[in-house]
Amino acid sequence: MEFDNIKSSAALIYDEFIQNADRRTATWFLMSSPLPQALVIAVYIYFVTSLGPRIMENRKAFDLKGVLIVYNFSVVALSLYMCYEFVMSGWGTGYTFHCDPVDYSDSPQGVRIFFVLRKKNSQVTFLHVYHHSIMPFTWWFGVRFSAGGMGTFHALLNCIVHVIMYTYYGLTALGPNYQKYLWWKKYLTTIQLIQFVMVTSHISQYFFMDCSYQFPIFVYIIASYGLIFLFLFLNFWYHAYTKGKRLPKVLQNQTWAHHSNGVMNGNASHEKDE
Repeated sequence: MEFDNIKSSAALIYDEFIQNADRRTATWFLMSSPLPQALVIAVYIYFVTSLGPRIMENRKAFDLKGVLIVYNFSVVALSLYMCYEFVMSGWGTGYTFHCDPVDYSDSPQGVRIFFVLRKKNSQVTFLHVYHHSIMPFTWWFGVRFSAGGMGTFHALLNCIVHVIMYTYYGLTALGPNYQKYLWWKKYLTTIQLIQFVMVTSHISQYFFMDCSYQFPIFVYIIASYGLIFLFLFLNFWYHAYTKGKRLPKVLQNQTWAHHSNGVMNGNASHEKDE
């Protein structure tokens, strides 16, 4: 009986919660409820942390150089397109960079933002698994409830950074002959730090001004992301460039992994060949 009461209460809370969702995305793939993507994420985590390593344990590693070259430069092109769409859907055509609410209308401007709420990254590290296990839930919320306004500034910055990052990764994947063009690799971490400072500073305006942004919970999520990744990268910077030339063992492993295949979301400094 007690279980039935808890179940009923949970159902009522969910119904009340989903009533505030954006009607424009109600019929979209994986958007009707958070359950379908929760199952997808569970399968993903199981594969990258358990099934995948077991399958490859006694197999020769795949030579993916060609795939990585195409992938990295494709992400550069996609990120450039997404930057353009973000600018044209608000950030360069009317947003104030302060408290910009979500436009729920069916106007071309209000609907255009949906085409850029996506993320493309690939690297099996703790940072990758952590990021890509949490991000789908937060962006499900973003697309389902608050597609637009101040809650999309961090995505615009992320696209800009991805243009730079995946250009580097693409050049890395081309081979040793292109190493001479990668003198700027250590500055990728600096660019990431600037990104997180800007994200945290922008979203923090909500706490110091009279803001009518419709979903404060999304503000807290973005602020938490910005601070968490800012501290992670400051820690990386300290160990990589301040404390000494050698990284902690766990970071050496991560650096070797993402330097080898040329793609990683987040950790953008490569020390393997230094």
